[in-house]
Amino acid sequence: MALPAHVKIVDVGPRDGLQNEKQPVPAAVKIELVHRLQQAGLSQIEVTSYVSPKWVPQMADNAEVMAGIARQPGVRYAVLTPNLKGFEAALASRPDEVVVFGSASEAFSQRNINCSVAESIERFAPVVQAALAAGITVHGAMSCTVGCPYEGDVPPRRVDYLAGLMKGIGVQHIGVCDTIGVGTPLQVQRALEATLRHYPLHEISGHFHDTYGQALANTLACMQLGVSQFDTSVAGLGGCPYARGATGNVATEDVVFMLQGMGIDTGIDLELLVDAGRFISQHLGRPPQSRAATALLNRRAG
Repeated sequence: MALPAHVKIVDVGPRDGLQNEKQPVPAAVKIELVHRLQQAGLSQIEVTSYVSPKWVPQMADNAEVMAGIARQPGVRYAVLTPNLKGFEAALASRPDEVVVFGSASEAFSQRNINCSVAESIERFAPVVQAALAAGITVHGAMSCTVGCPYEGDVPPRRVDYLAGLMKGIGVQHIGVCDTIGVGTPLQVQRALEATLRHYPLHEISGHFHDTYGQALANTLACMQLGVSQFDTSVAGLGGCPYARGATGNVATEDVVFMLQGMGIDTGIDLELLVDAGRFISQHLGRPPQSRAATALLNRRAG
């Protein structure tokens, strides 16, 4: 079993996590969270999204947050840009990477962005072209690659189809996302194998929610096939507004604890990461949704 010697962790908590909070989080708190994450050794952070504040009011302070970050050399800052208007607004903030998203489920695509999968890709094509022309990396997130709240199981052929469309418009890096956290290891491996028909391993990442407690197992299942990049969320922040009961992304602390125990390098200081998770959790008025963080904080208190 040839596991990767190094795994790159992309923390999506400031964007994917905080966009689901009922109460908006002040820009100063978001900026401090990003600073704490990069201090802990995160080399890439998904900071915010450039979407209509009508739909996602929690991200209305996107420009303020991006302007307030004290950028560190070697750290990449990513933003979500669902359309050309969003990309043009993001451009002034100098992101290193933009994220576009498409669903492997037709029903989810219709409910989420009111168009078919094929139509969504047509919308993203000019965003991808503009980003590439500006020298900005484009990451494509494929949601619902194993399960959908409306359709149920999503077969690998739908992932194959979407990955092919993403490749066709020039998306450089692709994420296999279990948006509602229903996937189990073999299902996730099949979705990954479908993606491999269009992208090499080094251009694929995993993005797993932990609704049914399967995210760590799914992470390991992808590593067994050679994947070495994963999206995670500090303190287990997040959820999915279109999937009742879906919890946040797998906690960054839990993934880093697992990888360190396996002797796999992440470049991340786990203690500083736990501090970052505690900081944002205290602001939100709840404990971190990370078992590793809870255990480590309890050990400190003892």
